[in-house]
Amino acid sequence: MPIFRVLLVAETTGYQIRSFQEAAQQLGVELLLATDRCHVLDDPWRDGAVPIRFYDELGAVNIIQEAAIDRPLDGIIAVGDRPAVIAAAAAHALGLDGHKPDAVRASGNKLMTRHRLREHGLLVPWFLDFPVDVTLSSGLPLGVSFPCVVKPLSMAASCGVIRVDRAEDLAAAVSRVQGLLGRSKTRALRDPSSQKLLIEAYIPGREVAIEGVLTQGRLQVFAIFDKPNPLEGPFFEETIYVTPSECSLDERRCISENLQRAIEALGLSHGPIHAECRLNTDGVFVLEIAARPIGGLCSKTLRFYEQDTKYATLESVLLRHAIGDPVTGYRREKQAAGVMMIPIPSEGRFRHVGGVETAKAVKCVEEVVITAKRDQLIAPPPNGDSYLGFIFARGSKSDEVVEALRTAHERLKIEILPLVQFL
Repeated sequence: MPIFRVLLVAETTGYQIRSFQEAAQQLGVELLLATDRCHVLDDPWRDGAVPIRFYDELGAVNIIQEAAIDRPLDGIIAVGDRPAVIAAAAAHALGLDGHKPDAVRASGNKLMTRHRLREHGLLVPWFLDFPVDVTLSSGLPLGVSFPCVVKPLSMAASCGVIRVDRAEDLAAAVSRVQGLLGRSKTRALRDPSSQKLLIEAYIPGREVAIEGVLTQGRLQVFAIFDKPNPLEGPFFEETIYVTPSECSLDERRCISENLQRAIEALGLSHGPIHAECRLNTDGVFVLEIAARPIGGLCSKTLRFYEQDTKYATLESVLLRHAIGDPVTGYRREKQAAGVMMIPIPSEGRFRHVGGVETAKAVKCVEEVVITAKRDQLIAPPPNGDSYLGFIFARGSKSDEVVEALRTAHERLKIEILPLVQFL
């Protein structure tokens, strides 16, 4: 059996790295990491990773090319939005299949996405962009109506996304987003998209997430996730994903068709995608398409089968796709599955989560994983960009899974110390 080598471009640490490592070991694929770390340090994590800097795209690609001389690559996968840009550029430089670099840049930038979708005739809200240091004290910007949403161009996990219903509240929302973009940890990323912010119309309706893969431009949908908790603002903390979706066949067809059109508008071509859409009486609004798989541990909700083989994880399927194997034969399991990204109830210093065992005892619940670390500073959206952990459930129907997730969450006792206690 030939040995394949795949490069995984990812953050220094992360849950998905372990998932990909386990999948690679089972498949007999050698997984090489490229992570954001200083090249001067002598392999501090003892993982043999290629040290790159995400803010230095050209330098990162050159380093990956040099590493590939001694360790030739058969494919590249990325975990995270900024790693996706590096992965696309490296794949292009090495002549490997992958998304086009400019398409990944556009898909990871909400403003560029809006422009490209509008140019190709897809439904988009009205939108205006402003420099990050804009001041609104002189009055309401021309073209703004309410309700609207203020957001950064590239932050994840609903960080900085704020709904505004009244003109008198707009300046405060903009100031809050400016404060987030001005944080030291944000500036350290050196992301040029942080120099602007976006104001756009609020889109009412149901929201769904779509997980899939592109093969030479053609979309294969793995799953459509419903988000049963309404995301109406003022902040947009995502909690529950559940599949299969309760969307009708016509709605699913419409989602897939509009998503394919949006993919072509952005120029995405080959590799995983994770998309968000809103559905209402006007049709399907494609909110964003990330050129990467679903984040965190959420991929554990997806199990695939090919004929009578043992189930495969999403990471296994994506590794096969990366080395050129066909994956059209994989089908998601028939059981309903869901995940709750455990919301953070308040800002402060995380201490403990009690009731985990009683939460696990809920029918259909498979696992409760607490990922926050003791004494970690945490906050809910719009200030925060993480979760306390994850609850996973499986059952015969989606509504049964949703009820199990909610019941398990109610049994958790979350202890967070307010920051005032440390002043």
